[in-house]
Amino acid sequence: MVKLLHSEACSSLWFHLAGEVKIGDTSIPEGVIALPVEKASQTVSLYPESQLAGIRFQPAIGYGVIGQHVDRPTTLSTEHALMPGLQQLFTDLQAIPKNEHRVTTLHHWVQQNFRFENVIPGPLKQALNHLNHTVPPGALIDRMNVSQRHLERLFRHWIEMTPKRYQRILRVKRAIDHLRTHNEANLAEVADQFGFSDQAHMTREFRAIAGVTPGKV
Repeated sequence: MVKLLHSEACSSLWFHLAGEVKIGDTSIPEGVIALPVEKASQTVSLYPESQLAGIRFQPAIGYGVIGQHVDRPTTLSTEHALMPGLQQLFTDLQAIPKNEHRVTTLHHWVQQNFRFENVIPGPLKQALNHLNHTVPPGALIDRMNVSQRHLERLFRHWIEMTPKRYQRILRVKRAIDHLRTHNEANLAEVADQFGFSDQAHMTREFRAIAGVTPGKV
């Protein structure tokens, strides 16, 4: 089974429990795996007998909780402060036969061990909220009591991208969601609706970020 994991500037922890799993052409070892921030879509291949569970963090939350970035799928170090608990969770998930019980176990563990309130700086949270409501990056400074340089530093430190790159990812995601529920939509009209300069611009952005053209969503 091959699935496309769309870019949403999120990061993830995977628990590769058994079998063979690949991201692109890279085989993922069994264990607790930290994934990088999603800057472009990737294909995920699940082979027969593979078993995979995971936690997907909203933008910046993964870095706030885990405390590190990775540039490729990476086995979490045994020296990491969270690793004893995560390793026990991995063992527990391997022993559970049903996926619905695995989801319940994951959810309970996350509630008990991860703190999500106030995990990212206030200005970054505010900027993310504005961008999620389609405020353009150039207008952020007018709405916030921070400098452009400070905002750029926050984004690069916590999400490893600029506010403009983050907005590009959001725009493509919104257009994909729209096209999935409006199969007969006119692509030129969709391009205009979601702020692309024209249909050709939308197609280029889809290829760069989503790995597909608008007509193939």
